[in-house]
Amino acid sequence: MSITEKIQAKAKELLDSGTVNYIIGWEKGTFWHQSTPVFVKKAADADKLIWDEFCINSLSTYLIRLDDELKVGLFVKGCDSKGIVRLIQDKQLKREQVVLIGIPCNGMRNAKGAVEKTEPANLPLEQKCIECVHPNPVIYDELIGEPVVIADKSDRFNDVLELEKLSPNEKYQYWAAQFEKCIRCYACRNTCPACNCKECYVDQYRVGWQNKAVDLAENQMFHVTRAMHVAGRCVECGECQRQCPMDIPIMQMNRKLIMEINELFGEYAAGVDLEAKPPLGQFKTDDPEEFM
Repeated sequence: MSITEKIQAKAKELLDSGTVNYIIGWEKGTFWHQSTPVFVKKAADADKLIWDEFCINSLSTYLIRLDDELKVGLFVKGCDSKGIVRLIQDKQLKREQVVLIGIPCNGMRNAKGAVEKTEPANLPLEQKCIECVHPNPVIYDELIGEPVVIADKSDRFNDVLELEKLSPNEKYQYWAAQFEKCIRCYACRNTCPACNCKECYVDQYRVGWQNKAVDLAENQMFHVTRAMHVAGRCVECGECQRQCPMDIPIMQMNRKLIMEINELFGEYAAGVDLEAKPPLGQFKTDDPEEFM
């Protein structure tokens, strides 16, 4: 039985039994290289669900502020599952509200630039998948498929280390060029499981607070503030960068902070352990105090 058949069978079982109110998974989109999120509420519609090399969207953000009365079935890759852990730790979701079906992931394919249907194996991996450190779900109720061998991805910090070689002025010029492209669509925020505040500060109106103007200064303020808000909490799902229509290398900022936190407080992977506390969410007497 294929992964797709197992997904459909599990969805029918959960819906028929009334275990969940609905299922979130992926269905085939308009084009051959699109597999888009889908909400399935009836067992008869479970045949819509699929699994292939284009199920790239992380589904965890659909559960932000889930109604307390609902219980949802969710298919999770490694990145999706870390987003779930993030939401539970941030008390945006209760563990008992979700039935998690884990699917080990060998990486999704990027069909950008392909003019005709191509075998997925001949397409490059999505950038977020090249950098993925947890291809297997870290939390689940049932696992479909065999776990993927985890490769060393310590080289994901190489682009940060290259930037570190630049002078302060060169770094500023590099990031200024990136932030000037931003159109403030907030796709990065909206797709991030760590950006789960009930009201984002950029949506508030306060004199002297964040301006709504789309210009370099305000764009810089937004991106730096957002990066600091998810510092120590970013699950490295890479959706912020993948969703950005202006190709801003947002994960470079996130990985810079991840690298610094690891160096200062020890190795920590956000969204992996439900019981682990983020380094910046606690205080230890032996924490570094170079700022004093």
